[in-house]
Amino acid sequence: MRKTLIAGNWKMNKTPKEAIEYIQLIKNQVDREDVEVVLCPPYLVLQLAVEETRGTHIKIGAQNMYYEDKGAYTGEISPMMLKEIGVDYIIIGHSERRSIFKETNEMVNRKLLKAIEHQLTPIVCVGESLKQRQEKVTIDYIRMQIKIAFKGVSEAEAKKTIVAYEPLWAIGTGKYASKEQAEEVCGAIRKLIADLYNDDVSQQVRILYGGSVTSKNANDFFTQKNIDGGIIGGSSINEDFISLVNYGH
Repeated sequence: MRKTLIAGNWKMNKTPKEAIEYIQLIKNQVDREDVEVVLCPPYLVLQLAVEETRGTHIKIGAQNMYYEDKGAYTGEISPMMLKEIGVDYIIIGHSERRSIFKETNEMVNRKLLKAIEHQLTPIVCVGESLKQRQEKVTIDYIRMQIKIAFKGVSEAEAKKTIVAYEPLWAIGTGKYASKEQAEEVCGAIRKLIADLYNDDVSQQVRILYGGSVTSKNANDFFTQKNIDGGIIGGSSINEDFISLVNYGH
């Protein structure tokens, strides 16, 4: 049985002071044993978030990292640094990293391998543009993303890797895939992983949906057969996150 995971990607929001106030407000209300909740604040807030959530079931993730341990990489953060302060999860290849910062599939692969090496649980993001969906190449495009991202990843490592499907046309736009569209692609992703490895691996990999998920539509998505939770943007930085995490209650 795959445990539901809800990851809140704060993006570039909340100062350290705002973050502490927000975590204090929500932490007791999103602390569920049956749902894994991961908060992914900006770098400056990570250590404070680890300390503030200690003693709860809430885990902390980073939004990005570099694929080297240390060195002359101005402005970058290494997985060693994240691990030392108590970070457990890492988002890799978010659509904004790919589009704004020009991250390639090869870079995503290097980050995934480095995250695994340092025992950070990776959340690998994949997804198509509106043009690709209209041209009906969604699955082909995602197949390519997954094939490159998972190069050199063993079966045992793949089982612990989380995949997040985020259609680019639904990120921060207020638009979102229907539950049927999301389930179709997440089911296809599971099949792609089975083709790459085997059915045992594909049945253990958790697949999330991301793209304008709110408390109003969360239950529709999270009750689908192949959707094991969500990666949440806008709704993760306000009190809507409480209702979202408590979907179905």
